[in-house]
Amino acid sequence: MLFQFRKLVYTLILNFAFFLILMTAIQNSSNKTKVNFLVSETISLPISFIVGISFIGGSIAGSFLKIKSSKKDD
Repeated sequence: MLFQFRKLVYTLILNFAFFLILMTAIQNSSNKTKVNFLVSETISLPISFIVGISFIGGSIAGSFLKIKSSKKDD
């Protein structure tokens, strides 16, 4: 149980660091676009922000799935 908690904390810290790096990297980004959902669309966001947030979200989701699947194996 302690190992899974430690793994979760490391994952959150790593992804928060990625988020901070992302925020500093997109300061001078001028290419902006909108994301179209089924019912609406977002405001104009830098492309690097959209890609970076997708990467971070996938990393967090993948680590949660890995923790959940390793919990079933025990």
